[in-house]
Amino acid sequence: MKKLLTALLAAPAIALASGAALHLDKAPEVQRDNAALQSGARTFVNYCMNCHGLSYVRYNRLTQLGLSEQQIKDHLLFTADKIGEPMRIAARPAEQKAWFGATPPDLSLVARSRASEDGSGADWLYTYLRSFYRDKARPTGWNNLLFENVGMPHVLWQLQGIQVLNAEHALELAIPGTQTPAEYDKTIADLVGFMVWAAEPEAGFRKQLGFGVLAFLLVLFGFAYKLKKNYWKDIK
Repeated sequence: MKKLLTALLAAPAIALASGAALHLDKAPEVQRDNAALQSGARTFVNYCMNCHGLSYVRYNRLTQLGLSEQQIKDHLLFTADKIGEPMRIAARPAEQKAWFGATPPDLSLVARSRASEDGSGADWLYTYLRSFYRDKARPTGWNNLLFENVGMPHVLWQLQGIQVLNAEHALELAIPGTQTPAEYDKTIADLVGFMVWAAEPEAGFRKQLGFGVLAFLLVLFGFAYKLKKNYWKDIK
């Protein structure tokens, strides 16, 4: 019984230690860069929307990134007929489960759901999408250093190239891709930035509104303080 109690008390410390060893790279901040967000949207539509949708986001929302409706129709509208439709995929969930063994999740809120004490959801996604390596023991031929035994294949491998684990259990680029490591990191930063935007498209407006409200309250405080001084000036 004493040993069991000791093990239970030590479990949180062991979990914390294992979590601390998991390093998340800091995702670049691109939320104010519409060109980067447009690039991320293009990458998402071309590589991710084969399996994952953004059902909480409608195509016409992309106009907030500086795109015209015609640009969206010409370059990004692949899974719908009208620009006002949600960014869903064509495959049915039952079909995906039969093909992959599990239904690939909708990614509308993944940037928010993956936030943790170790970093933001953006940091997790940025690290995850750069941590795939070749693993012939896996059904897809791929594994991930951050998400061990993940079922998702590395759909961006042609851009990044093929990474392997070296003797130190670190990632090593064995075969280069069509992009340099710096270019691939930029592609992933843009993609993650777009997914962060998709999780809350009104975040920018909300923050601006918050600053406006704080500024208004500061001005109001000044007037209230002057009124208080004037009201109480004759009272000793």
